[in-house]
Parts: sequence; C-alpha cells; structure tokens
Amino acid sequence: MMSSVRIQNLPSYQIWPLLQGRFNPASWEEISGVDEHYTPIRTYQVCNVMDHSQNNWLRTNWIPRNSAQKIYVELKFTLRDCNSIPLVLGTCKETFNLYYMESDDDHSVKFREHQFTKIDTIAADESFTQMDLGDRILKLNTEVREVGPVIRKGFYLAFQDVGACVALVSVRVYFKKCPFTVKNLAMFPDTVPMDSQSLVEVQGSCVNHSKEEDPPKMYCSTEGEWLVPIGKCLCNAGYEEREFPFCGQCFL
Repeated sequence: MMSSVRIQNLPSYQIWPLLQGRFNPASWEEISGVDEHYTPIRTYQVCNVMDHSQNNWLRTNWIPRNSAQKIYVELKFTLRDCNSIPLVLGTCKETFNLYYMESDDDHSVKFREHQFTKIDTIAADESFTQMDLGDRILKLNTEVREVGPVIRKGFYLAFQDVGACVALVSVRVYFKKCPFTVKNLAMFPDTVPMDSQSLVEVQGSCVNHSKEEDPPKMYCSTEGEWLVPIGKCLCNAGYEEREFPFCGQCFL
C-alpha cells in the first residue's frame, strides 16, 4: 500500500444542500433549521405517514461524472421511529429508496420514473422518537453506496419516499483515484480505477536525469491505493538521488 486515497468530489456537486429539481412539491419540503449544536442546516423532509400508497420523488441536478468509472454516494439523514407516531395504522415506513439514471446531457425538468435504476433501499441504524425531538437529539445516520461502472457523461440521483418520516441532511457524491506519486525515482500519474474487480497497471516514467534499470510500474486498486511497486530508475552518471525524490547534480 503506497499512498493515501484521494477522494475527488464531483464538480459543482459536493456537500448538500444543493438539491434541486423537486417533484411532488407538496410532499418533499426544503426546511431550514438547526441541529443539536444549534448549527444552521437545510434539509429536505417528507412525513406523509398517515396516507396510503406514497410515491414521492426528489431528484438532483444533472451531475457530470468527469473521469469517474465508479461513484460513491454518501447520505446523511434522520428517520422517525414509526412506533413513536400516534395513530399510525400500518402506513408508516422506516426506509426510503435511492435511484440513479445515466445521461449524456441535462434533461432539465423532464422526469420519467421508469428510467431510473434502483441502487438500494436505505434504512436507518438509529431512528428518533418524539422524546428525542423534545430534547433536540439529532440521530444522524450515514450510509454510503457505490454505483458503477458509469459510462455516460453524467447522471442523476433520485430519492423515493414510500411513506417514511425522513429528512435528508446531506449528500456527497465522489469517486476515488490513485494520486500522483513518485516511487523509486519513477513518476506515476493520477489514475482512476476502471471497475470493481481488476487492478489497473500503470507504467511509471523516470524523473529528470535518470534512466530505467527495470521498467517501473505499479497497480492502482479500486480503493484508490497504489500497490505492488515493480522496477526502478537510477540517477544518471554525475547525479545523485535527493529527498524530493529527484536526481540532483553531484558536487565535488
């Protein structure tokens, strides 16, 4: 394991609240408030737990994928314990669904539910009660899901409510890559993993004033980590390895 992972947030879409393109506006609402530390937050909330057959959608803007092959979606949310809501007779749910749709361009306001592919059903590790509300206890859940390979120029995310009392606090969309590094006097460029199964073989190039002794290469893992350095470069005659590392001229 040669390097720390670089997390690359996708441009113009990093930390919520940046969601737009709301559907069923009478259901999902954008709410401003404060958390248990009285820090201002904005959330999207829905809580139609008394009504049957809920199908409320919230969709993001179009997100360009850039060089990403696999994307990660980090959700932070709160969810109400159905047992803590009076007079609910089987209509309350404690999950919501996460979807995505790939696209080469922005479809603007067009929305067709059948075009979206389900990523997963999202459940809370901790749900909150009426007592938690009174004590201003925010039981924030964090879930991460991966999607890929993605091949189109961009994609949308969508959130489907089917009868829960849920508040989406933040969404972060990112991908992983192996960052530029120098190993054994060979330079290895930023490299994006291709898929969830294979390592990417990357050929290194010798730093200035050096030459190959054995062809340098490393492997970029799906987690954005450099693995298995092979080969190396050596400084040319009259040069020696310095700390950067690079080859500096020798002085008598």
